[in-house]
Amino acid sequence: MKKPTEDHLPPYRVRPRFQVVTEDSFGQLEEKINQSLKQENAPCTGRVNPGYITLYLPAGEQHYWSPQLSITLDELEEGTLIRGLYGPRPAVWTMFVFFYALLGFAILVIGIIGMANLSLDKSGAVLWLVPLLAITFLSLYLVAFFGQKAGHDQMVTLHQFLEESTGLNIDREHQEEAERVAT
Repeated sequence: MKKPTEDHLPPYRVRPRFQVVTEDSFGQLEEKINQSLKQENAPCTGRVNPGYITLYLPAGEQHYWSPQLSITLDELEEGTLIRGLYGPRPAVWTMFVFFYALLGFAILVIGIIGMANLSLDKSGAVLWLVPLLAITFLSLYLVAFFGQKAGHDQMVTLHQFLEESTGLNIDREHQEEAERVAT
C-alpha cells in the first residue's frame, strides 16, 4: 500500500471526527461517492445508504487495526452537512469497551471487598489486586493507542478518498470544529 501524500489528520485522537457544509445536495454527494467506489482502481470499498455512508479498505489490505470512516449526511437550507467519524471496526470497538468495563467492574468489586474486610479488622490483602488491574487497564489503553498508530496511514487513505470523490477540502480546522461541537 502506498504512503498517503497529504496528511492533516490528528495522529493520535480517539475516534477523530469532522464536519463540513457543502453546497452539493444530499443525492449529489451520495452519487459522487457511489461512483468513486465503483471505479476499478478505487482505494476504498464501502456502502452508501440514504443519509449514511461507511468507507473502509479492501479486505486484502485490512489488518486488525484497520479503521473505517462513518459519514452521515444531513440536509440544511444552505446545502448538506457532512459529519465524519473515523474509528475501528465495530468488533474491535466492542471488544475494547468490554475489556474496559470488565476491568472497571473487577476494580470496583475488589475495592469493595477489600475495604469491607478492612472495616471488619480483617486482612485487606485483596486490595493488592487493584494496582495490578489498573496496570492492566493502562496496558490495554496503550495497546489501543499503538493500534491507532498502526492504522493511521489507512485513515489518511480513507480521508483522501473522501476528499477526492466529493471535491471537498476537509482540513484540520473542520476537524477541530467538530471536536468542539462533540464535547
